[in-house]
Amino acid sequence: MAQSPEVPPVIFADNKLIVFEKPTSLLSVPGIGPEKADCLVARAQADFPGARIVHRLDRDTSGLIVLARDADTHRELSRQFQDREVEKTYEAIAGGILAIDEGMIDAAIRKDMDNPPRQMIDDVQGRPSKTRWMVMERGDDCTRIQLFPLTGRSHQLRLHLQSIGHPILGDDLYAPDEMRARVDRLMLHATILEFTHPSSGKRLIFESPAPF
Repeated sequence: MAQSPEVPPVIFADNKLIVFEKPTSLLSVPGIGPEKADCLVARAQADFPGARIVHRLDRDTSGLIVLARDADTHRELSRQFQDREVEKTYEAIAGGILAIDEGMIDAAIRKDMDNPPRQMIDDVQGRPSKTRWMVMERGDDCTRIQLFPLTGRSHQLRLHLQSIGHPILGDDLYAPDEMRARVDRLMLHATILEFTHPSSGKRLIFESPAPF
């Protein structure tokens, strides 16, 4: 008998929500086809029936993600994300040495219809997208940085860093071959997630150190 897939580490859980630490290479929601049925939501529902997605992390991005346990919680958490009341921080290792210590990337994003699932910068037809970044440490031809997305577009952090000439190491969509081959995973992790509990009104802050 096949063993059930392992449920990712639970950082916090109550009767309203669950915060998981999603591993790299795991989809947040099912993809198209039976080979893409395994995902965070499916695994979560094995232990938390009715758990539902509120936001997503890319398959290869690891880190903190919150799921709701009922419709009212899902509605309120979704509103917080939509109204930008949720604070998110990521850590990444980008290729090359960033010359300045911090900055803002303001570049609209849309789907690249000719190269799915890639996204592309398009200041005319794209949706407004902003990312603030800060250097943590400079290494040998790479830079560890913190990323603070002010919007939540698909592939935003990956594409924004690529657009300024510093793609994330291990990125199989936006990094050149040399930067993909240097590491064995996408070097992007959701380290801090902060939001307001839908029932108690308490501000919750969760942290997950980058595993790289």
